[in-house]
Amino acid sequence: MTDDAQHPDGAFASDNYAGAHPEVLAAIADANVGHAGAYGADAWTARLGDVVRRHFGEQAAVYPVFNGTGANVVALQALLPKWGAVVCAEGAHIATDEGGAPERVAAIKLLTVPTADGKLTPELVDRQAWGFGDEHRAQPAVVSLTQSSEVGTVYTLAELRALTGHAHELGLRVHVDGARLANAAASLGCSLRELTTDVGVDAVSLGGTKNGGLFAEAVVVLDPDAAPGIPYLRKMDTQLASKMRFLSAQLLALYEGDLWLRSARQANAMASRLAAGLAAVPGVRLAQPVEANGVFAAVPAAVAAAVRREYHFYDWDRSRAEVRLMCAWDTTEAAVDALLDAFRRAADQQLPVG
Repeated sequence: MTDDAQHPDGAFASDNYAGAHPEVLAAIADANVGHAGAYGADAWTARLGDVVRRHFGEQAAVYPVFNGTGANVVALQALLPKWGAVVCAEGAHIATDEGGAPERVAAIKLLTVPTADGKLTPELVDRQAWGFGDEHRAQPAVVSLTQSSEVGTVYTLAELRALTGHAHELGLRVHVDGARLANAAASLGCSLRELTTDVGVDAVSLGGTKNGGLFAEAVVVLDPDAAPGIPYLRKMDTQLASKMRFLSAQLLALYEGDLWLRSARQANAMASRLAAGLAAVPGVRLAQPVEANGVFAAVPAAVAAAVRREYHFYDWDRSRAEVRLMCAWDTTEAAVDALLDAFRRAADQQLPVG
């Protein structure tokens, strides 16, 4: 495999591979002046509170953390009683890609259900939302959904209303893993409030790193009564930054203006461009609708192996020869077109002669 360093625009393995946006780096440098109060007692974190309330409503409270796993663990811990369990998709990040952190750090039982497109529905929630009052079963207490999903699909506002409404009727809280919430908002053309507060979400893990941040995520509580104790849990879970101004400065750079939206739109547009090109490559089939910044495609093994000599990307489902290609805030048209050319060349080499 060729070193990604030789292809500065060519790593499609993850939006985590992208560097930090220059505006975010500038914001960190601007915050590096003199002394400021520790643990969030600083002007940047205070401003961030104002920005989050503008985006999500006056009731919203924000708690910056270091990473997405920390945001999810802290948020879910706050939403759950000790005997509570979380209903989530089988492929949810909390179930597959966080090293067991919800279970090991927070002692949370995850009740997973299979999904065809990464999205939960009221009917799928019902597969695990049962046994209420049964002391032998962990009590379903939270529904956690990912927006946009782990396979690049996006919940519509109507789908969210149906899901959150059903969860609340059952007495369950609703958490959103919003590592790519910006991409979903850009895809739907709606505000962050419309995507969360207005449809009944209780708490959000708000993404920053995948959209141009350096190391900054946040827990945003939308219903203060739903998630008590976060200041204590954030410390217990090793997510309380002493020099919090540098986390808050990153989130301010993203969300105080429209950088979050500009960056997400760029990533989404490049994914759409990539999907359109791949659909025309012989033997390649799109496995999921491309609604955000991820492209999931079934690719002949020989073709994928040939392209991997130049580009890095991950297998998603080897049983179906499915790969994942991610676009980021800094993905360019030239990079996408070069990748597509590599796929076309590899496919041509596999076509029978005569």
